[in-house]
Amino acid sequence: MALGNRRKSGISSNAALMFQGGIGVLGLIAILVFGIPVQLSGPGLLPSVFYGMLGAVGTYALLLVLSRIPGLFPDNLERQMQGLYNFASGYSPAVLILLSLLAGAGEELLFRGAVQGWLMEYTSPSAAVLTASVLFGLVHYVSFTYFLVATGLGLVLGGAYVLSESLLLVMVWHAVYDMIALFCLLRFPRWFGVREGRGEHTEPQE
Repeated sequence: MALGNRRKSGISSNAALMFQGGIGVLGLIAILVFGIPVQLSGPGLLPSVFYGMLGAVGTYALLLVLSRIPGLFPDNLERQMQGLYNFASGYSPAVLILLSLLAGAGEELLFRGAVQGWLMEYTSPSAAVLTASVLFGLVHYVSFTYFLVATGLGLVLGGAYVLSESLLLVMVWHAVYDMIALFCLLRFPRWFGVREGRGEHTEPQE
């Protein structure tokens, strides 16, 4: 599917990439300044990449199944999916792949590496995972349901980091998950109740 040439989001690709990359820089600075211990690749490089990819596919498949259960979530995700579609469809495939990679690396450096890693020095692993996951959900807050989904993903990634002792594994997991989610949304928008071309010229609501 062609992703289009117009910036429907109003944000240039350079700005989006710099913002996403800046999250990783912030996480890395926090890790270095506070001396937070980071477990980079517990089971090894190839196993971390393999299990990260496997986890991403499984997590996304599970979310698709759960989203089809009537009444499971407080509200549906159609509005949020429409907004994400309008955002993502303005970028080229290469930019979306780079954004996914930067999100996987940067957000995991910040939330799992820095925040969760720091909390684990002063609290239990379960408290550290829960707190970092709620913060992860709040940063992604666009609706209560989206907050629940993001927090749930944070719990999965946080638990995977504790069990695997591999930050690389959760980076790959997160990045591949984002790539799958964007591909499915742009290739099969009707799965998510998205109308192609909708919302391109809407004005901000007061």
